[in-house]
Amino acid sequence: MPEIIIAPTRVPVPGGKSIEEFFGRVNSADEGVSIAYMVAPPGWDEPAQAPDFDEYTVVLDGCLEVECGDDRWLVPAGQAIKAFAGERVRYRTTEGARYISVCLPAFSPDLVRRDPDPSLG
Repeated sequence: MPEIIIAPTRVPVPGGKSIEEFFGRVNSADEGVSIAYMVAPPGWDEPAQAPDFDEYTVVLDGCLEVECGDDRWLVPAGQAIKAFAGERVRYRTTEGARYISVCLPAFSPDLVRRDPDPSLG
């Protein structure tokens, strides 16, 4: 039987980005996939990560900057990017962005393997 999601759950994160999870470990107890709506404000930046999940990102508005090794992509509205599990990747934006993120398996703080945040000391 289909399952309706009446509202997402807001997942608290530092740095000003908002995450509203529709499917995943928090909102639907789904460990296989997470689907979330993200809003990153202008100037948002996060430490690099090497997650244990594939992440599919579809940019709806603005532009997302993605770094992997020495490569850098600007992903504007209407485009998408896939980061593979185990790859060291970093996301940021200068102008702000709204996007959908799909993670397989579902996002978990234990699986993200984020670099320490240098601003925290």
